[in-house]
Amino acid sequence: MKILLILVFVLKITCSLGQSTSAPSIRTVLVEQLKTTHNKKEWFVPVNAALEGLTPEQAMWKDGSGNHSVGQLAYHLLFWNQRQLANFKGEKETAFSGNNEETFNAFDKNSWTQTVTKLDNVLGALEKIVMAADESKLKSWAPTIANISTHNAYHTGQIIFVRKLQGLWDPEKGVK
Repeated sequence: MKILLILVFVLKITCSLGQSTSAPSIRTVLVEQLKTTHNKKEWFVPVNAALEGLTPEQAMWKDGSGNHSVGQLAYHLLFWNQRQLANFKGEKETAFSGNNEETFNAFDKNSWTQTVTKLDNVLGALEKIVMAADESKLKSWAPTIANISTHNAYHTGQIIFVRKLQGLWDPEKGVK
């Protein structure tokens, strides 16, 4: 509920600054958050751009100080987004022990291309299900959707950081 109130407050401020003649709906704001962390470049780099152009070997690289690889981070995002999509659809979630480290460690270089493709598909499916949700579902899902976007943005930043450590980040993609 707090997140919903914050979103409404931000929308009111945005409108009062003359940036819009009418307040966008909660649905519009939430879908926009999902898109900007998926494939629409706005204030920061979306995950699709952050993963673009990496080979499986590059996705496996670790810096030796305990940070996750890009592949592990992408797999972690896939795991949690896929799980939440299933929840929104009313489907049974896959078995999970509760150990979050497992959500990083199931990645290997042979699954890189599939992980990137699946993540793109799942993020697109989340956008579509939010667009189609009735108002009651949307209201109950709003805090979770906001957290999904925040979680995705956080780990995308980590992906970019790892790519920078590797010397594989193009600053023209949005982060110097």
